[in-house]
Amino acid sequence: MDLTKNFVKAKSPCTDGFRWFLRHCQEGSNYQPLLDALVAAGRVNDACWLLAQFGPTDAVLTVDAIEAEAIVFAGTLEVHGSIEVGSIVRAGRTIRTGGGIRAGEAIAAGADIRAAGGIRCEGVLEAGGDIRAGWSIEVQGRLRCEGDVRVESDLSCSGELSVGGNVFAGEAITVNGSIDCGKGIRAGSALTGQDCIRAGSGIEAGATILCHRHLEAGWGIRSGEAIIAGGSIKAGESLQAFEEIRSGDGYGVYAGLNVQFDVWESSAQVRASSKPERLMSGWWAGVCLA
Repeated sequence: MDLTKNFVKAKSPCTDGFRWFLRHCQEGSNYQPLLDALVAAGRVNDACWLLAQFGPTDAVLTVDAIEAEAIVFAGTLEVHGSIEVGSIVRAGRTIRTGGGIRAGEAIAAGADIRAAGGIRCEGVLEAGGDIRAGWSIEVQGRLRCEGDVRVESDLSCSGELSVGGNVFAGEAITVNGSIDCGKGIRAGSALTGQDCIRAGSGIEAGATILCHRHLEAGWGIRSGEAIIAGGSIKAGESLQAFEEIRSGDGYGVYAGLNVQFDVWESSAQVRASSKPERLMSGWWAGVCLA
């Protein structure tokens, strides 16, 4: 793709960025060489803006490893080893690595992010497709994913977690912001949210589900230990915990919100070590069986 002066100007670039383009690319430039030149000049945000304006390509960059201050590539990144960048790693399509990915500010892909190792980002992690990690995922900012998130170990996020599909972690899920999941959430051990937790489908955890605000699932909620919320607990179908189910002071526990009353006995069961206080809806089925 040949980016001419008029072509770039039509996208309404910032004044400083357009002046840089005129000084360094008076005759225009091909797409990826311009992205590379911007990154080399320390204008990484301008490179990201350019990628957002002109979109991805079908190019594939295959390398053994990446260790740099930043990289912005319009196509797919295929890395045999690991990616280590000081600020931003961004691809127009997929990022695939045989090792881990680590970035100081952001990791973003227009499609999938797949790492055989772990993913660690001091800022935001975003993908237009799935995110998969063979180890853990640690994000200091927000995590946004249009597809599924799957991590074999722990998933921790200091900002909000927004996922269009399912979230699966082999170990614990810990999020300081809100959790908004279009489908289901499953944690091998504890699920902890400092804000609201919402899942369009079900929620399951091998250990305690602890939500500091409201907890809500379109299907059922199941915990290997306790289900505790600082606000209300709402399940479209059944609630099950081997220990207590407890909502916040002044809030209720609701099961069977998405099923007819006539089938509550089978599809809106509530089981726990004791009957929850303020059980507002659902069929109390007694102590949870091992």
